[in-house]
Amino acid sequence: MNDYGEFDALGLAELVRSGQASAGELLDGAIAAVAERNGALNAVVTEMFDEARAEIAAGPPAGPFAGVPFLLKDLRAAYAGVPTTSGSHYWVDNVPEADSETVRRLRRAGFVIFGKTNTPEFGCCPSTEGALFGATQNPWRAGFSAGGSSGGSGAAVVSGMVPAAHGSDGGGSLRIPASCCGAFSLKPTRGRVPAGPTYGESWNGLSTEGVITRTVRDNAAVLDAISGPAAGDPYWAPPPARPYAAEVATAPGRLRVAVQREALNGAAVHEDCVAAVNRAADALADIGHEVADAVPSYDVKGTGDAFTLLIAANVQAGLDRYGEETGRSPGPNDLEHVVGVLRNIGNDRTAADLVRATWAMHGVGRDIAPFFETHDVLLSPVVATPPPPLGVLDPTTDDLNGYLTAVFDFIPFTSLANIAGVPAMSVPWGRNADNLPVGIHFTAGFGREDVLFRLAGQLEEAHPWPLRSPAPAPG
Repeated sequence: MNDYGEFDALGLAELVRSGQASAGELLDGAIAAVAERNGALNAVVTEMFDEARAEIAAGPPAGPFAGVPFLLKDLRAAYAGVPTTSGSHYWVDNVPEADSETVRRLRRAGFVIFGKTNTPEFGCCPSTEGALFGATQNPWRAGFSAGGSSGGSGAAVVSGMVPAAHGSDGGGSLRIPASCCGAFSLKPTRGRVPAGPTYGESWNGLSTEGVITRTVRDNAAVLDAISGPAAGDPYWAPPPARPYAAEVATAPGRLRVAVQREALNGAAVHEDCVAAVNRAADALADIGHEVADAVPSYDVKGTGDAFTLLIAANVQAGLDRYGEETGRSPGPNDLEHVVGVLRNIGNDRTAADLVRATWAMHGVGRDIAPFFETHDVLLSPVVATPPPPLGVLDPTTDDLNGYLTAVFDFIPFTSLANIAGVPAMSVPWGRNADNLPVGIHFTAGFGREDVLFRLAGQLEEAHPWPLRSPAPAPG
């Protein structure tokens, strides 16, 4: 289909439902888009075209997205019989025997999964760069980052390969690439989307799964399809009063919007990111919301230390588990240096250290709860700079301290939502003079995705964003 890329996921599903297009025609359009654009972007790293054709031949479930092509991030999203490499040389032969719960729900919703997208090793970098598959290019400007760790999904969505793609978010990994690429994404409340069955939780509850989309309504409808508890879940999120898809067209009322422009860790914030927040604050005030400067209070330094330890411990445990299952330890060239050092940190710390880090994480949720009793949302930049040139956040570097400093200076805003377990979203908000997208970030109280979707729908209508980037030049 020549106009495949002009529709969002719900629009494509309606074409199939009404008989205007078949699932096979949509898949052909998606494969053609990948063939045309992926060479320049390096967004899709695993082709599952035969699996997708077999799924269509068997008849996809009659869900809300029946027949719509879809891509999975190559991290945690287990699809039976297809390697889940997590961007690591060490895991290239990791072939799951069963689908993860999220993948089951995506397939039950009717999505036709036809590939996997690029990710840095084990999702430990906010830019999609790594030794296994190489870097994903920004869909608006070559040589710049698409963000991470779901950067392959972000680039695939904005370039028109798919209208929606899977991702995960342990410190901003859905919202950062959405901002860098010019898409929409929402990180759900902790416990909203199950992580099982192979793992009961991801990064001790820091990480959750979701999607990057071009439209708000797609994101809400996908969350409706994949949310809800599963057996053995360690966390519980309050169920929504009604489907999230119904919230997008619902007026949010007059919201109390807190505005944060400065990073609490002292990182410098680029003028383009501050300007985006200022424009958004003015737009929100014009709409009728109550806007005032305010920031939540919590132990930033202690939280950062706990955050690093939780990730390191999970990296170490995951590597050890895989080694036990396969009987093979990582070789000298199997792990990138940053991941190797994180593994060592995990090995060097004690079980009591892990418990204390978990206490610190849960404490932040309690610390900021009063803030969201007096404010409905917190507006801030998504990241502290526009998308950086590729190489600035290189996970293969030998300088871990320099790398971690660069990472926390780039993403001082997004990790709070992961640590506290609250929902947050990245909304496209234009491009700078270098033609690079700059997003804005909203955080809400625990379980309040409804507030975010209402506000996002209002902003999308009042300040629409481009749904696709120009076709990238080959190279």
